[in-house]
Order: sequence, then C-alpha cells, then structure tokens
Amino acid sequence: MSKIRTEKKSRQHNEIQKQGIKFNKVLGQHILKNPLVVTSMVDKAALRSSDVVLEVGPGTGNMTMKLLEKCKQVIACEVDTRLVAELQKRVQNSPLQSKLKIIIGDVLRKDLPFFDVCVANLPYQISSPFVFKLLLHRPFFRCAILMFQREFAQRLVAKPGDKLYCRLSVNTQLLSRVDIIMKVGKNNFRPPPKVESSVIRLEPINPPPMINYKEWDVMEMLRHNYEVHCSMKNINIDRNNNNGFNIKDKITAILTEIKFEMKRARSMDIDEFLLLLCTFNKHDLHFS
Repeated sequence: MSKIRTEKKSRQHNEIQKQGIKFNKVLGQHILKNPLVVTSMVDKAALRSSDVVLEVGPGTGNMTMKLLEKCKQVIACEVDTRLVAELQKRVQNSPLQSKLKIIIGDVLRKDLPFFDVCVANLPYQISSPFVFKLLLHRPFFRCAILMFQREFAQRLVAKPGDKLYCRLSVNTQLLSRVDIIMKVGKNNFRPPPKVESSVIRLEPINPPPMINYKEWDVMEMLRHNYEVHCSMKNINIDRNNNNGFNIKDKITAILTEIKFEMKRARSMDIDEFLLLLCTFNKHDLHFS
C-alpha cells in the first residue's frame, strides 16, 4: 500500500514538473483536478450561451475551458502571473481565445465587472470578504457557484440555534438564498488541502431588504457607535448614572418594549434582527 501511495505522489509531482508550476500554498493554491467535480460545478451554474461568467481563481484553467464552451465570455481573475501564462497558453490560437478576458490581481482590490454568473474555487482565506463583496455588487448577478472550506459553507447556511450560526450566517441569508449543493473531498485537489470542501449555490435576493446595510452590519457594535454618534452631535452621555443620557438604560427599555430582554443573538432569526433595527431607528438610536 505504501508503495502505491509513493508511486501516486511521484506521478502527481511529475505532472506538476511537466507544467513547470509549483503551487503556492501561501496563496491558497489548490487546483481542482477531478474532471467530474469540474463538470458538475459548471452544470450547476446552468449557463446560457449569452452569459458573461466571472471566474475567480482559474488556476491552470481546468474549469475555465469548460465554461468557455458554454457561455459568451469568461472574465477570469487571477493573482498569480505564472498561472495566467498557463491559462493563456491553453486558449492560444483556438476559437475560445476571443471569449476569454483575464484580470490580473487581487479580486478583493479590484472593482468587479458586470457578470451574470460567478464560479469560483478561490483561496479559502478570502472567503468571507469575497462573499460580502459579491452580495453588495451591483448590478445584480443571477447566481454564484462557489467552493469553500466545508465548515465555512456550513456557517453560511446555519439556522438560529445551530452551533455554527453566527454573524456570517445572518448577513448572508439577509441578502441571498444559499444552499450547499455538493461535498468535495480533499483528494480532488492538487496539492490536497488540509480540510474538506463544499460547493454552495448563492442567489442574491432582488430587490434586497429596504434597510441601511451599514447600520445593520454594525448593530453588534451598538454602544461604541452610538457613543461616537452622540459625541458628534454634542449629546451628553451618562456613563455613571449621574446626569445626562444613559445608553444602557435606553437599550434596555427598547428591548423590553419588544419583549427581547431575554433574547440571545445566537437564537434570533432575521425577522427578529430586522425588528430590532427598526425599533432602534424609531427611537432615534442610529449607529452608522
């Protein structure tokens, strides 16, 4: 058995050497090598011939080639110029070359272009900021098929009371419909990551809830942000129950008014968070 494993690793190493590429784990480079998983992700995107697809983290182009066959254009965002060169070689002098546009750089620092569908096998360390960059992107896209670390994907779909339910769960589900559609084992990547993965389908809610998202997102920093607000408006805040306005008393009164004094964030659903935000605003308790 040991000999078989050694031979398998040797074949993988030789394949990488033939391509002249040594993958950078610091950049989170784990190339999806299983063609069945690649095909399944492309199929789940339900592409139309008129679609513009944003692909983040195309790597050596295994999924890119499948996408190019099915859509009008692929805009591939890649930070590693070595992989960009590999991708360009794969389409060079082919009918697919004119359908591929490459953006070189960090996707978090780039303005996203117009696209209909996003497909991404991106570095897991940028999962959270990329999700929110997508959710706040305008104009709206139709859907996204995204590969994530399995626990991160589970957080996205967690429900109130679940162990993994958190701010990420609430914010994602406020702005989108999200489902886990596929589990992907670590051996489907080259080199294999240390964690298991899952693919999710994310569909933005259009139109989105009519709220100030900046206010919504900072509710957990309510006290700090309200004190900043009062400072800017020259409102005296009483921190010692002596004179002026006491922020703790006001929040307690609001929670009591809507019978939330015994509620805990981990068990609250989105409607309850929205009610809380509306009640804060009704009492002129702003924090953006």
